Amino acid sequence: MIRSCFLAMSGLALVAAVPAAARTLDPDRPEDAVEIMKRAQCGAKDGEPAVYYWTGRVYSRVTGEPDRLLFTGEGMNIRQCATVTDAKRGKGYRQVSREVMLFTDPRTGEIVRQWTNPWTGETVEVMQIANDPVNVPAAFPYAADGKPFRLTHKRMGQWLAMPIEVPLFYHNVLAGEYQDYVGGKYHAMEIFDFVARADEILDTKSQTVSPSVSWVRISDWMPWMKMRGRQGQLVFNAVGTKLASFDALPKVLKDEIAANYPAYRQAPPTDDTRPNETTWTAFRKWIEERRKADPDSGKQAH
Repeated sequence: MIRSCFLAMSGLALVAAVPAAARTLDPDRPEDAVEIMKRAQCGAKDGEPAVYYWTGRVYSRVTGEPDRLLFTGEGMNIRQCATVTDAKRGKGYRQVSREVMLFTDPRTGEIVRQWTNPWTGETVEVMQIANDPVNVPAAFPYAADGKPFRLTHKRMGQWLAMPIEVPLFYHNVLAGEYQDYVGGKYHAMEIFDFVARADEILDTKSQTVSPSVSWVRISDWMPWMKMRGRQGQLVFNAVGTKLASFDALPKVLKDEIAANYPAYRQAPPTDDTRPNETTWTAFRKWIEERRKADPDSGKQAH
């Protein structure tokens, strides 16, 4: 916030610096709980981009063998929020975003472009995660049936912790129409643990809040790994935080985005109505493009 040097000389400076409606939010009040979540995800101001960054490791988990460290990872999500209102559900917000995660070599930190599958011996092309959009349905203080929004939270001294578990079980676009009978659904769990200073996130005079976040994902193999239905899962474990700007991202992410994902410098528009992209929908587009360019190599899922 730019402050006038003239105000700084006045006894009214501190009063002018604090919004008239500044107050302490109550996490147990539905209206405040939604506002706290908006502040954690984006910020108090509508349409102001927020950038989350994370870094971590990716392991395999196969019954009967030790877990293996396959990759490290560098990821980012750029988003913005907009206030929405509903006569019955109250004042809420909608979040739009897009995200990139790069698979990197645990020894060198370089982006992995080709990967030799240790179970099959086959070398495959790595598809980095690049999902656009990754939007979140509008959150309101009350549901359509009147049920209040509840923020899962725990006060720990000066910190406010907000754990979020997201169980996923849905149609896999790479499989057929009989998954309810033979299996093949996408099955995963994503766990986000946000932690912020309570005096920042609960005090409305703090317009910008920068929580830290841990992210765990337990999921099926990445489709580009070409595992042919082999038993096992991937475990992602990462930590991150909300950054001051896109420019604060590590060089490896900024360089890759500039070269291959330039749209990811900005968040989608707040009125974006496109269906969400997932690893599976993105892979289907990715492999179909390769099949068109080279039908023979595409059939080999290279």
